[in-house]
Amino acid sequence: MSKPILVIKFGTASITHQNGDLDETVIAGIARQVAELHANYHIVLVSSGAVAAGKQFLRHYNGTISERKAAAAIGNPLLLNKYSRYFAPYNIAVAQSLCERQHFSDRNQFLQLKRTYEELWASNIIPIANENDVVSSLELKFSDNDELATLIAVGFGASLLLFSTSVAGVLDREGKVVPQIDVIDKEALGLADKEKSALGLGGMVSKLTFARLATRMGIRVVIFGIRTEDGILNAIKGNTGTLCLPQPCSMPARKKWLASGSLVTGRIQVDTGAQEALEKRHSLLAVGVKAVLEKFECGEVIEIVNDTNIVIAVGRAKIASDILEANHRAQNIEVAHADDIVLL
Repeated sequence: MSKPILVIKFGTASITHQNGDLDETVIAGIARQVAELHANYHIVLVSSGAVAAGKQFLRHYNGTISERKAAAAIGNPLLLNKYSRYFAPYNIAVAQSLCERQHFSDRNQFLQLKRTYEELWASNIIPIANENDVVSSLELKFSDNDELATLIAVGFGASLLLFSTSVAGVLDREGKVVPQIDVIDKEALGLADKEKSALGLGGMVSKLTFARLATRMGIRVVIFGIRTEDGILNAIKGNTGTLCLPQPCSMPARKKWLASGSLVTGRIQVDTGAQEALEKRHSLLAVGVKAVLEKFECGEVIEIVNDTNIVIAVGRAKIASDILEANHRAQNIEVAHADDIVLL
């Protein structure tokens, strides 16, 4: 496409007050800054806040699943109304995009979503994505909107992914912002505070986990504080927050989708020989499978773990798990073709 793609995620704590009311000063600032970027990027906003905005209207809200769904049903139009109101002075229209996990796990649905966004961009409209909490099932939920933002960024080939937070960025042990993380490894993940915000589902662990996936897919990621002056504009310039550097990635779009967007339904463990074969870009054969850990059907996406239960790859199965178990250690049965395997 003619413009680079920019995905910006706003967490609940970023855009609401402690009582859950939407912070209109923050939303006005988002609209002003995004309007400055609009001519140079195809933009997707991923915004939490619907549940927080809607729960105040429910009697005796206790946070049960059905109450969260009801709060989301109330809060979604309130959230979009605020965005629409503050983008209007810049002659920018916004569109609501309520997503579910299967929209990414089914490649045809995913490609349709992508075409819809491209149609919106062609008319200079900014899609605002959120999980469809009203109908999404517990088993098929995104872990949080950090995951949704990452799947959109990876699947659409974004060049930049911004995570806004209620703090200034990733903090070190002394509470100072870490300006740059070259590789998100175990040490970097250890910087994350395990506490989640009182209003949202995510936290810094979530942001760094999904930033790790995005950077491995060649996307530049910045984690920054939304209440920093001109935080979005400065984050894009690398002048605020924590910059997570992209890693080299020549993976084609289909494999990026397989690695990030597919809904994993099965799990198998392989031996050392099979792991070495996979690392050489060979197909996975039944002879290298030690155990079926979670059952699956032909065509479903499976996780492949090594001897120490570390996930080393995902792949699309050519056979069902019951056939694999019936032909355990067979030399000539292909479990997953090399073209349908992505090393992680």
